[in-house]
Amino acid sequence: MHIKDIALTTYRNYDKLSLQFDDTINVIIGENAQGKTNLMEAIYLLAFTKSHRTPRDKELIQWEREYAKIKGTIEKRTNRYPMEIVLSKKGKKAKLNHIEQKRLSDYIGALNVVMFAPEDLNLVKGNPQVRRRFIDMEIGQIQPKYIYHLGQYQKVLRQRNHLLKDLQRRRTEDVTMLQVLTDQLVEHASIIVERRFQFLKLLRGWASVIHEGISRELEKLEIFYRPSLDVSESMDLTTIKDRYVTKFNEIETKEIERGTTLAGPHRDDLVFYVNGKDVQTYGSQGQQRTTALSLKLAEIELIHKETGEYPVLLLDDVLSELDDHRQSHLLHTIRGKVQTFVSTTSIDGIEHEALRNAELFYIEEGMRKK
Repeated sequence: MHIKDIALTTYRNYDKLSLQFDDTINVIIGENAQGKTNLMEAIYLLAFTKSHRTPRDKELIQWEREYAKIKGTIEKRTNRYPMEIVLSKKGKKAKLNHIEQKRLSDYIGALNVVMFAPEDLNLVKGNPQVRRRFIDMEIGQIQPKYIYHLGQYQKVLRQRNHLLKDLQRRRTEDVTMLQVLTDQLVEHASIIVERRFQFLKLLRGWASVIHEGISRELEKLEIFYRPSLDVSESMDLTTIKDRYVTKFNEIETKEIERGTTLAGPHRDDLVFYVNGKDVQTYGSQGQQRTTALSLKLAEIELIHKETGEYPVLLLDDVLSELDDHRQSHLLHTIRGKVQTFVSTTSIDGIEHEALRNAELFYIEEGMRKK
């Protein structure tokens, strides 16, 4: 899978930009605040319909402009098609092959992207929300239906929390409605958790091998899912659903007292162990970074196995954050099989043969500098 070209209109600091890309490695070079990360963000947004930096789409539209547009051409082994995202005050439109897609699950997955940015180094030591977002975005790429269940779950969760807050404050006594929302929540929660277990089983296999290679066979990586109730990878969907029903019956009084939902995928977490020790608590910075890198490289292989195509890789200002050994391992792994975009302030100090024939794009004040 490759992005052949991209065109930006009134997006961030880009008034108008049109670029054609190399199928192997593209290096985006520029000083800070010139627009190189904005370009990487635009590619990410073309894939996921949302930014990885802000939840507010209006921040992506140029000041005093009505809309922002991102267009790109995607090429796979068997076909080529355009993708387009238009952001405006009225909302967001996503077009695939010139046809507007009403549901995100019909759009996401047409372009598979793996991004590795400095903030991803916090994947291990950051808060659980970072890890949940990581797993949700990656499952959504290979199983677009997952996005539907996740969206429905979040919608019902908001409604349920609102009702629990009203019950807590005695603004209502409607526990019948609470049961209706609980049933809906259980339906989507059980599917989400089952899919997460399935995904992690695959990811664990790839990440373990990759981590062992990066650590020169000195470290063994293990990944565990930490749910907010007693469910496990060996359970089928019906059993997981039954466990949720039992759990919510047990904690209903406590939830009303606290005014919030106390169990569900929104409270789950991932845990990483290296040589039997929790990396978040006891791992060195080097072990935490190796774990994060192993997860990102594992994503690439997993997406390839599930879709038959390698995803596009975005390395946003991250090479300078890795030492020479991890940098070399990363570039050697992707060489020749993954279209890669590297953003950096300078290519000085990045000595690797994979970058010698790369296409270079110098960005200054939202324009390509010739």
